Amino acid sequence: MSDHIPLTVTIPIVEEYIQTKKQMIVKDSDEEKMLIKELIKSISSINTSDLLNIILLKNAVLTLACSMKRIWEENLKIINITKHSKSWWDNNCSQYLKKYRLTQSIDNWKQFKKMVKNTKQSFFDEKF
Repeated sequence: MSDHIPLTVTIPIVEEYIQTKKQMIVKDSDEEKMLIKELIKSISSINTSDLLNIILLKNAVLTLACSMKRIWEENLKIINITKHSKSWWDNNCSQYLKKYRLTQSIDNWKQFKKMVKNTKQSFFDEKF
């Protein structure tokens, strides 16, 4: 006879939503520059000279919020998040990879690998 009693345990597994897309504007990209330019233009176009009561102030704030939302949606980029996503990848990496793919040159491959190494190193140095 054994002195152990087998236990049966039921563990409930709850279905969880995992976001697989992300809306963003890449830092130092053309989209970011355009976003900032349009935001400055939108903010400067709001008439703040006659904000005499709460209703006019609310209208000005609502106008600003609507224009900011519109500008964000026009310039954002939707990114699919996968297990292979690379948060350190930037435009320089893409350009060097494109250059290599066009030429198939060993020198361009070495330049691409060097760019990837430097980009990774600077990205992770910023994290610490």
